[in-house]
Formats: sequence, C-alpha cells, structure tokens
Amino acid sequence: MSRSARPLTSARVLHKIKELTTPETSAKFVFNRNPRNLERLRIAYKPGGYHLEKPGRSYWHTLEINTSGRYVSAEVKHFENGTILSASTQEWAIKQQLYKTNDTAAFVNLGRVLAQRCLQSGITEMTCNVEAVPGSKLQKLLQTLKDNGVSFEEPARLPNTQPWDAKRHEKPWEVTEQALGTTTPQKSDK
Repeated sequence: MSRSARPLTSARVLHKIKELTTPETSAKFVFNRNPRNLERLRIAYKPGGYHLEKPGRSYWHTLEINTSGRYVSAEVKHFENGTILSASTQEWAIKQQLYKTNDTAAFVNLGRVLAQRCLQSGITEMTCNVEAVPGSKLQKLLQTLKDNGVSFEEPARLPNTQPWDAKRHEKPWEVTEQALGTTTPQKSDK
C-alpha cells in the first residue's frame, strides 16, 4: 500500500495538524516576560500608604542600606514581594576583592555591583529614603549608584481617565508626531 493510500487514523491527522501549525525554525518570537512590565508602563498599582507615615509608602521599589560594624549590605525591595535584589560585602566574591569590608572603597564598589545588578534586571528607577551626610561613605555609595544609571525618582502613576474627563493624559508608550518634532509638509498656494 502506498503512503498516500493508507487509511486515515487519528494519529496521522494529529501529526499532519502539528506539522502544519508549528512555526518554522527560522521564525523567532520574542515574548515579554518582564513581571515588572506594568510598572514600566506606569499603570501598575502603587500603594499610597498613610499621610502620617514619615518615609511614606508610595513606591514600587525602594533602596534599603544596612551597615553593621563589619559589613555593608544594600537591598532593593518591592512593595509587594519584598527583597528583589541584594548585594553585600559579606558575599564571598565581593569580599575577596576588598581590603576592608566597611571602608569607603567597600561602599563605592558595593554601589557599582548593586547598580549592575539593577540594570541587568531592568530596574532603573527606585525611591531612596536614606539621608546621607555630604562627603560620607553612604553619600558616595548613593552617588555611585546614580553615576551607573540608577535614578532615585520613580515616575508618577498614570491617573485613570474617566469618560467625562475633558483632558486625556498622554500615555508614555504612545509616540506622537509632536514628540518626534516632525511635521507633515504643508501645501503651498501657487
């Protein structure tokens, strides 16, 4: 019996369907698997906290720095999930490169490591409630984070627009011609 003359079976039909519906290997699909996507679009929920709280809780990510007599650690915390990123001079890879684990060089290098980890994970904006004295080790850590691309100001959450609102807020993911600075050519009256 020839191959095309064989009777149809459910296995042959299923195989043919899979063969026709699976994409070619040359086609590449890129999916957005960033769990912080809604925060980047500025539409995720941001807790308001209470107005009497001192540091406040209106943030998606915040930086917390803990110093002990021997080590320094920095953590990026999400308001809902807790600690997302951390770096410490207690880590073996960082400790091996330092002379002391709590001097100025340790603070600066800890800032570099944390900034690199933040940028690799896609977190470029966070709040920081740490008050640093100018010229201190802590201020140098914060300055190193800023110099390496981490901003300490989170964008405001987009307000929900209602159907009766006269003004619609511009969405950050939409690009308009005015934002690009290009205009359409005008017809001349000749």
